[in-house]
Amino acid sequence: MNIGYDAKRAFQNKTGLGNYSRTLLSSLDAFFPENQYVLFAPKRTSLFDTNELRSAKVVTPQWQPAKSFSSLWRSKWITRDLKRSGIDLYHGLSNEIPAGIHKTKIRSVVTIHDLIFERYPQQYDKGEVFIYRKKFRHACKNADAIIATSAHTKKDIIDLYHIHPDKIHVCYQSCNPAYGKRLPMETLTAIRKKYDLPETYLLYVGSVIERKNLLQICKALYALKPSMDLPLVVIGEGKEYKDNVQGWLAQHGLLNQVIFLSDTKAADDASYQSGIDFPAIYQNARAFIYPSIYEGFGIPILEALYSGIPVVAANSSSLPEVGGDAALYFELNDLNGLCDQLWKAAYDETIRLQCIEKAAQHIIQFSPGMCAAGVMQVYRSLM
Repeated sequence: MNIGYDAKRAFQNKTGLGNYSRTLLSSLDAFFPENQYVLFAPKRTSLFDTNELRSAKVVTPQWQPAKSFSSLWRSKWITRDLKRSGIDLYHGLSNEIPAGIHKTKIRSVVTIHDLIFERYPQQYDKGEVFIYRKKFRHACKNADAIIATSAHTKKDIIDLYHIHPDKIHVCYQSCNPAYGKRLPMETLTAIRKKYDLPETYLLYVGSVIERKNLLQICKALYALKPSMDLPLVVIGEGKEYKDNVQGWLAQHGLLNQVIFLSDTKAADDASYQSGIDFPAIYQNARAFIYPSIYEGFGIPILEALYSGIPVVAANSSSLPEVGGDAALYFELNDLNGLCDQLWKAAYDETIRLQCIEKAAQHIIQFSPGMCAAGVMQVYRSLM
């Protein structure tokens, strides 16, 4: 098959959608090299090194006005280049497909990662909600098949957009295999010194926004004092909500216990910006906490499971799918429950070992090969 992709996020997004695109494209190239993978992107960047891919090539806009208006090229005019490249099937990796593609002979697949903006529109700009809704509905209606990254997201698509269940395929995503490679102690020590990290710490990774619920961890740390005094390391950017969290920390004397790496000189380091050092930061952690209110998947949980550290997560949305029986859960509004699980993850050696052993089995279904095979099965069902 000659398969085309919307690869904008692979080259321009450092977080969720970008990681999904890069991991999937690399996995398909590795496990199904018999196909041709054509990556359509407004521009190439160093964020995704495609030189290591055997069966892929990159196409950028080469004609006017596509070169000057790359966003229009990506959303509409790209069908001209899809036809010119002899594309059999096109995969919109980030919630959208080009306008008019359903009128061509090119089959299409779209990955819908979540419908958070539908569930929590108050956390988005009204204009964003309008645009997202238009793009997502168009993609779900006109794509030949939909990939949902979790059963929870599939249910949302059915409930909110009234799409027939048979059109929606649940294909879990994987994470960068680097998280599963055990690093030598000298490397872990070097990274800890590089980022001036404490010897023992808890870890949170994700945007510092209201939905991610970082303040809940801070409240648990306060409730657990003085019996537990572990620092919390935060990897993630934020604005207004982050200011609110830091204000709360200041009022409760916890500013020095919560380390925002984005506020340190480490944030300017190329290895931090690219995420190369993240596996070591995970593996150095005592436990990982993810109290998010709502997720379409929850890739940081998978990264933590791959890293071999206990996970404490909210019992909400898709998180139990990703964590399975390897994670420790708490109800969103149960601060005492979160405190109990944090204590177990940090200090109960029997439970810690059980979590790590269960994770080794649970993550098999999220391996790059398994995830690539699931997506390839969707492709083949359309051809």
